[in-house]
Amino acid sequence: MRSARREFLRVLAAGGATLVTDPLSRESAAAEAQGAAGTRPTPDFKKIKGLAFDAYGTLFDVHSVIALGEQLFPGQGTALSNTWRLKQLQYTWQRSLMGRYADFWKVTEDGLVFATKSLKLDLDPSKRKQLMDAYLSLAAFADVPEGLKELSGAGYKLAILSNGAPRMLQEVAKSAAVDRFLAHIISVDEIKIYKPSPRVYQLASKKLGTAAKATGFVSSNSWDIAGAASFGLTTFWINRGNQPPDELGFPADRVVSKLTDLLPLLKPA
Repeated sequence: MRSARREFLRVLAAGGATLVTDPLSRESAAAEAQGAAGTRPTPDFKKIKGLAFDAYGTLFDVHSVIALGEQLFPGQGTALSNTWRLKQLQYTWQRSLMGRYADFWKVTEDGLVFATKSLKLDLDPSKRKQLMDAYLSLAAFADVPEGLKELSGAGYKLAILSNGAPRMLQEVAKSAAVDRFLAHIISVDEIKIYKPSPRVYQLASKKLGTAAKATGFVSSNSWDIAGAASFGLTTFWINRGNQPPDELGFPADRVVSKLTDLLPLLKPA
């Protein structure tokens, strides 16, 4: 037991040393220290060259499945959607902690199965397929097409950075007609770990070819914002529901209510 513990500590220490020697990870370590001390510098938005967007809940409305859920299970559409989303997120965090990655399609399906069992709903193969396929054509929020168009037209390189599996992201972006604004669709499937691992946010800088502070990250999920800020990205929280932020020590650099608020912040008139 003691030798196993020593080996664990050795591997943990080695991993930490490797992380800090990476140039982008040094920025992450600095951001963590500044966050803990409450001394994060005021960001210079003029330095931002690229923007990465969370997909689910930020660009695409995960609860647009409620209508189909209500059609298939009358009176249960909202409860189904809420439980499904909760378990979907929970399973990503649990699988990351367990070191047991499965792609987001599998995680989403597992969340659906749990939700229907929890609500005592009969999920036959036809209903299962209909609900899963709905994730390939989620509705974009009303402000998203115009917001992405404005930012792309202003010269920013745009990307999705998401837990979603590559096919899921490609299809939903195409279905919502926003794929033409995106330079990259970045999936965690490339590194086999979910948000809020710092390795995920490092992908944004790597793919966009920008330093951490020159990379803007946009999400409607406060915990996601905290993860990106902890890594060192410049963060913008789209708080559509006027919710309080998560108490994780890394608040957003700016809070907006819709995507079309971003360009005036980045390039004030």
